[in-house]
Amino acid sequence: MTVDDTSSGAGAEPPSDPSVHATPHHEVDHTAEPTDDPLAIRLEQLILGADRRYTPFQAARTAGVSMDLASRFWRAMGFADIGQAKALTEADVLALRRLSGLVEAGLLSEPMAIQVARSTGQTTARLAEWQIDSFLEGLTEPPEPGMTRTEVTYPLVELLLPELEEFLVYVWRRQLAAATGRVVQAADDDEMVDRRLAVGFADLVGFTRLTRRLEEEELGELVESFETTCADLVAAHGGRLIKTLGDEVLFAADDAGTASEIALRLVEAMALDETMPALRVGIAFGTVTTRMGDVFGTTVNLASRLTSIAPKDAVLVDGAFAEELTRTGDAPVSEAQAAEEAAERAEKEGADGEEPAPVPKYRYGLQPMWQRPVRGLGVVEPWLLARRGTS
Repeated sequence: MTVDDTSSGAGAEPPSDPSVHATPHHEVDHTAEPTDDPLAIRLEQLILGADRRYTPFQAARTAGVSMDLASRFWRAMGFADIGQAKALTEADVLALRRLSGLVEAGLLSEPMAIQVARSTGQTTARLAEWQIDSFLEGLTEPPEPGMTRTEVTYPLVELLLPELEEFLVYVWRRQLAAATGRVVQAADDDEMVDRRLAVGFADLVGFTRLTRRLEEEELGELVESFETTCADLVAAHGGRLIKTLGDEVLFAADDAGTASEIALRLVEAMALDETMPALRVGIAFGTVTTRMGDVFGTTVNLASRLTSIAPKDAVLVDGAFAEELTRTGDAPVSEAQAAEEAAERAEKEGADGEEPAPVPKYRYGLQPMWQRPVRGLGVVEPWLLARRGTS
């Protein structure tokens, strides 16, 4: 690939005024110069495993990538423009070479390679921020009087870096294996992107009022406890946590039964915790579009609306979810049907010499609620989901 000799930036931040076009690469505003703090540079070299050698233009040329494509890759990964400072390493060159190589080999289209860079950058940026803010921040408190944080940080990072790196790769491989398994089990190619899933929102009731009463530290602890509990329960029962939004979590499951168990366990767990507000959950079942680990579509919107109208400490589901739950035998079509089956079972058990006929064991019950209009989605008939004994 040819190199654009007039380019001079690895990426450009969008201007603060949306009416003004982004700064051209040959007129870069040098607002993101790399730090020259000695400790920061030593830590950077330790973490990256290489010294600064290249300007963005030199890195692009060495990788055999056009400056325009290099800029788009760097911007997608979330890195600020650094002008023509010599701040890039051999690892940066290798990353550019690998991404462009996937495009040249036809394994990825250029837009897909940009998307790979963006999704990876966004995910790892959040992880890195969390590790520094919540993990390293606490561990780097001076262990002895007179020691500065600076004196502690470098040796600590030196010890943690290889362990955290190996653990990150291990978790990523595990997640990749699970995601790949779901894809190959899809019925057809369309289902790989647009799939039928159960999507649920779990929302803390009265969280806004709570923020006015609690101190910042208390509020942070409550949110962390809520997110941790939700993440653990969703994972343990076979669902996937899509994202957390402070007082709300979004999860998905491949079937209605799994989503039901997750939702009810979330409500039960929060009810047992006196420090937690009430919880309400809304679930819908249907076609969902998945992009970059997130989910979109009418099914997701419906689940969100159901959550907003759900009673406290309760789970509200849509008609398609209720139908799916009865189709799989996890809930009776009606309580009258369940009562009739129970009566038949009792009668068979009372007959001499006859084995009792097998009767479905329903895990959940469904109670129809009043139909109501839902903004943007028309009239829906929600169902109240509850746990029940065997029929």
